[in-house]
Amino acid sequence: MSLSLKISSIAESPTLGLNAKVKELASSGVDVTNFTVGEPDFDTPDNVKRAAIDAIKAGFTKYTPVSGIPELRKAIAAKLKAENGADYSPDQIIVSCGGKHSLYNAFQALCNPGDEVIIPAPYWVTYPEQVKMADAKPVFARTKERNGFRLLAKDIEEKLTKSTKAVVLNSPNNPTGAVYEKSELKKIASIAVDNDLYVISDEVYECLVFEGRNTSIASLGEDIKARTVIVNAASKTYSMTGWRIGWAAGPPDVVKAMSNLQSHMTSNPNSIAQKAYLAGLTGSQESVKRMAAEFRKRRDLVVKRLNGITGVCCARPQGAFYAFPNVTGCFRGSIRNSMEFSMNLLEKARVAVVPGVDFGAEGHVRISYACSMETIEKGMDRLEDFVRKF
Repeated sequence: MSLSLKISSIAESPTLGLNAKVKELASSGVDVTNFTVGEPDFDTPDNVKRAAIDAIKAGFTKYTPVSGIPELRKAIAAKLKAENGADYSPDQIIVSCGGKHSLYNAFQALCNPGDEVIIPAPYWVTYPEQVKMADAKPVFARTKERNGFRLLAKDIEEKLTKSTKAVVLNSPNNPTGAVYEKSELKKIASIAVDNDLYVISDEVYECLVFEGRNTSIASLGEDIKARTVIVNAASKTYSMTGWRIGWAAGPPDVVKAMSNLQSHMTSNPNSIAQKAYLAGLTGSQESVKRMAAEFRKRRDLVVKRLNGITGVCCARPQGAFYAFPNVTGCFRGSIRNSMEFSMNLLEKARVAVVPGVDFGAEGHVRISYACSMETIEKGMDRLEDFVRKF
């Protein structure tokens, strides 16, 4: 008896695995400062929770259309036009069971065996695994720290082959917090159009941009919009990680293929969560603004503290809620790489971070500041003491 070769090649999400280990330590009474989890520590807004309760009371607990309820897809289309400058009809939108599900649907709909998908590195750990699940090959375009980890058009050009099918964009970026500049996105759009490529644009952190605002590549003209699949979710914007609601907007044939696939996987996304997300989209956005302002304060504190530690250097993230410091200046003795740094930090200082090697960027670690200022201060004190004493 043996498992599928495809599934046997898929690795567990290291961020979720590390978070599970931290929770196990905490349940044993160990005081661990947890900087691993990519989950806002804010509560889901009250109007969103009320809408879910109202949906339950009204008996809205049955199947819905596979692609999501019409009023939610209409609200997403309105949001895309008003906030992103991209004009979509509701039938160009599919609601799924979280951002990961939306990405999975997109890769499955677009990729054939032998296709190549260009992924900027550092990358979110799920991208290469999902590309492999679609029988395609992930090809990594390595960004540079001196460029703020932003993907440049020339980085894509260097990786193009006759097998290239798509390019993944993630702005704001996980794990670096990088936000792509509009001028560079125009160059990337030209490459995609000229080479007949799809663009999968993961914009799940778009509400967390600390200077200026995020630009969606789909807003840069009809030619690039016709080959872009935008992926987004409720999880970060409304602190709805456990509700599992994500969505995608794209060309009609691609969205139809994604819907066909979803009909045989999950059927519709959660009915109650759809009503809750609808309330979030159409209600007051004050809670989103407050959350973004708080994350900016945390960003400033984390960057200041990290750059004050000998051997640590941290670029200033422009969005999301992650810092991605370079810790190679701390490598000595038994610490020779980011994994050994992270394990020693957890065992000796009780601070949990994610090693950069998991994101395709050795020499760095990811620190999530989706936690209180007090937790950040405690964790930075422990990190600084660890580096000084080791």
